Amino acid sequence: MEHVLKRLAWTDRLSGDEQDELVGSVSRVQSFEAGATIVPAEVPVDFSSIILQGISSRQKVLESGARQITAFHITGDFCDLHTYVLKTLPDSVVAMSDCKVATIPHDKLDRIFRDNYHVARLLWASTLIDAGIFRQWIISIGRRTPTARLAHLFCELFLRFQIVGLTQDMSYPLPVTQTDLSDVLGLSLVHTNRTCAALRAEGLATFSQRRVTIHDWEALQRTAEFNPEYLHLQRKVALAPSC
Repeated sequence: MEHVLKRLAWTDRLSGDEQDELVGSVSRVQSFEAGATIVPAEVPVDFSSIILQGISSRQKVLESGARQITAFHITGDFCDLHTYVLKTLPDSVVAMSDCKVATIPHDKLDRIFRDNYHVARLLWASTLIDAGIFRQWIISIGRRTPTARLAHLFCELFLRFQIVGLTQDMSYPLPVTQTDLSDVLGLSLVHTNRTCAALRAEGLATFSQRRVTIHDWEALQRTAEFNPEYLHLQRKVALAPSC
């Protein structure tokens, strides 16, 4: 649960007792292979899930077979905290890599929300940050150029992986395919391949062997017009230096 606690402490600190309360609320831990559905769409659940290891996505598949990936949930993220209130999700949560997932029953979340205002506020903040990320993804598909879309995604994910301690220098794991990226960016596979090649040719970032390496952080941010304010990193973190 180390990464989960780091993720929830994104905006404020958790006391030792609060950390113990969250860890003690976990009812089970399950493993999912890449491609497995972690939380199916439109099926009522009485628990919320946390990614302890790996990366999952929220995705919707249309009758035509076309898929849109609407979110990545990385190690440390709740992937369906919304179900605490809504009970169902409109899209499925699917493992993009082998994942280890913890679940917290909603009756235990009831107790946390009733008895611990501070933890409840952090959980609420987590869902609001998820909403902010979602809005940025919509802006990317609707208004950013393909190169800016990919650059923005790479910048965002760097900071999200960094806050839970999973970056190495200026790189981080991204165990997805270019097909997956195309379904995030709303581009064809050919166009996604060309966009990855453009970032590489400009010396900004490379995506290779399911890992992103950033070569010029400042230039990548400029290309993306990336402003991390929507991530609400109110606690000071060691943001990436110029490369």
